[in-house]
Amino acid sequence: MLSSFFITLYSVFLPISLPVIAGGLLKRFKGLETKTLSALSLYVTSPALIFETLANSSVTSGDVAVTIAFCILNVLVLWLLCGAVGKMLKLSQPERSGLGLTTMFTNSVNYGLPLVLLAFGQAGLDKASVYVIVQIIIINTIGVYLAARSHFSAMKAVKSVFTLPSVYAAFLAVLMRLTNVNLPEGLETGISMLSAAYAPLALVILGAQMMGVRGGKEASSVSLRGFWSGMVMRMAVAPLVAWSILAALSVKGTLFEVILILSAMPAAVNAVILAEQYDAAPRLVSMCILWTTLASFILLPVLIGVL
Repeated sequence: MLSSFFITLYSVFLPISLPVIAGGLLKRFKGLETKTLSALSLYVTSPALIFETLANSSVTSGDVAVTIAFCILNVLVLWLLCGAVGKMLKLSQPERSGLGLTTMFTNSVNYGLPLVLLAFGQAGLDKASVYVIVQIIIINTIGVYLAARSHFSAMKAVKSVFTLPSVYAAFLAVLMRLTNVNLPEGLETGISMLSAAYAPLALVILGAQMMGVRGGKEASSVSLRGFWSGMVMRMAVAPLVAWSILAALSVKGTLFEVILILSAMPAAVNAVILAEQYDAAPRLVSMCILWTTLASFILLPVLIGVL
């Protein structure tokens, strides 16, 4: 057990930590602004990765159906649990919304995809890409509702999904597979180059964002009940819920391992964007993002070693 932990730490998390540390140092000493880099990731490298992976993946229709079923059930169960915990701890409405954002949505894009690629190879990345697309759609619909509540617009949430280029990249890749159409070699090479840039860019952004959400002002205004409920729900309860749902769906093999790992990721960085926009306890969400990410460097190697 201990040896597998250190092997995973060395072979998977050491490579990941280098660009994360670089991003944090650039933010700390050079004031790196991630807005432009995030736009580059969102609109260029991420769609390229999704397109290339889905166009060439070995994912079956059964894998897709199981992944969609899992994502829907997982969000529903976690939503109910967050509501119960929020009431039991008597959290304020903004804190309940922040707890939901922290618990239900993971950093499966910036952190999860590079981790899966290193831990499970291309076969794992193929399966992870389906999960990521479903999560993108969910966070831009249910996530908006959860953060906004009283001033939620269902039409706005649905429209927001169709502003995301990764969704169109996924549709195009699926369409090309169904029609047996191939890209010209030069275009395919260009997309592969953009796809290869995704992982290091995403991890640099993650490091800079982690550095950006740290600090005393956030910590001083966050209730201990809200913070610890977010930590426990995201890093302990959510993986157990995911394990139970996967077992109930009789999921096995690489698909089981990939979905479980993605479900055990730290809180999603873009959750704080929704929290800030709709006043859903943004400082609580920021602190949970920082500390769940730090905790994941210990907990995820253990989980990967167990699997």
